[in-house]
Amino acid sequence: MTPDTLWLAIYNELTETLPTHAINTWFEPISPVALSEKELVLEVPNQFFYEWIESHYKKNLNNALLKTADGEMDFKFIISAKKNDLEKNSETFKNYSKQNRHNKPPLNKNYTFEKFIEGSNNQFAKTAAESVAADPGNSSFNPLIIYGGVGLGKTHLIHSIANRILLENSRALVVLVTSEKFTLDFVNSLRKNKTVEFAKQYRKADVLLIDDIQFFRGKEQTQEQFFHTFNELHQSGKQVVLTADRYPAEMQGLQDRLLSRFQSGLSVDIQPPDFEMRVAILLEKAEQNRVDLSYDIIEFIATHIKSNVRDLEGTIIRILACSSLMNREIDYKLVRDVVKERAGKTITADLTVEDVVRRVSEISNVPEREIVGRSRKMEIAEARQISMYLCRNIIGTSLNNIGVYFGGRDHTTVMHAVKTIDNKKAKNERIGKMVHTLKQELSLTIT
Repeated sequence: MTPDTLWLAIYNELTETLPTHAINTWFEPISPVALSEKELVLEVPNQFFYEWIESHYKKNLNNALLKTADGEMDFKFIISAKKNDLEKNSETFKNYSKQNRHNKPPLNKNYTFEKFIEGSNNQFAKTAAESVAADPGNSSFNPLIIYGGVGLGKTHLIHSIANRILLENSRALVVLVTSEKFTLDFVNSLRKNKTVEFAKQYRKADVLLIDDIQFFRGKEQTQEQFFHTFNELHQSGKQVVLTADRYPAEMQGLQDRLLSRFQSGLSVDIQPPDFEMRVAILLEKAEQNRVDLSYDIIEFIATHIKSNVRDLEGTIIRILACSSLMNREIDYKLVRDVVKERAGKTITADLTVEDVVRRVSEISNVPEREIVGRSRKMEIAEARQISMYLCRNIIGTSLNNIGVYFGGRDHTTVMHAVKTIDNKKAKNERIGKMVHTLKQELSLTIT
């Protein structure tokens, strides 16, 4: 028996007891290297991989080996000598950081423009950020202020700017800090009587990036220091990039002269992702995390998790964890449980009439414009009535509002549609199954 044939037999045995996701994530990348009388040598990509298998799947491996090997045998793991792309990127990052020993910003090397998913909600912000990174300090976008809600990608963009600048010019002095870090450094300089050193540390930067400037509100001395730092850098042609949770002029508690300086540059916003953008993000995050999700499940998550990119990514990670740790196949029920846990009671309130019509359109193959139109063709009228029924019974939309959305129909027409589907779902198996499926997908409170 060769290492390959023994490992294939073990692999096939594992597929009988472990979920597909666990197999794809943790066993596909393993390579058999050697086989002796008492030991099968397996190569794994890295140390983390080995430790995860040892802690989570050692028993499964031993059981599979017992069933497939002749006589007593054990495993030996070796770490691959090959560097994957992530490790290569990490080494590149370390190399250009080492070239400038004074420049050690806490950059996230995974936050790059290439990994930033672009859509209509953030396209302008990304373009402005790339422009600044290409020629820092020499454009009219100074300062550049990126603002928007939590988890929409502001931090990703400023780290992308810093990473791109350092990749192009490793000698550039880039300072990237949070507003809390800036404040803490200032407080410590006061405590140790080193305010001059504090000022020099920040004012010698070629590029200064500060995340979440809204936390400067109410900190008068910190704002004073930042004002002078900003002035010196700006007058010297150095680039300043800031992020905030809202348009700077709307922030209470910041000095007027600071707000005036901010208005001299460019402020760009990032909006919450729309449905199509959420689907794209989920597909990308699922691929990155090696989670095999059907498109229907992706759309289901995108329908209910709407607030920001961080929540979407967190949902994928949670699904991955539940599948691996609880030894469950990733199916609709698992995903539904995870989404319900993360969305809580907000799920029904977050649904809109548009969401309902979109899903009915997909499952019935009737275009959305036809569902809300005037056609009386049987299949179109049926899709329209089902949509009205779901709007009324799941999200509680008023009869009048439903009528207005569906082409200005009278509320009595909506009542008739709701009653018709209520009767048909009990008598017509096809309609009953369709309504049940849509209820399950659109309302996590229905069991």
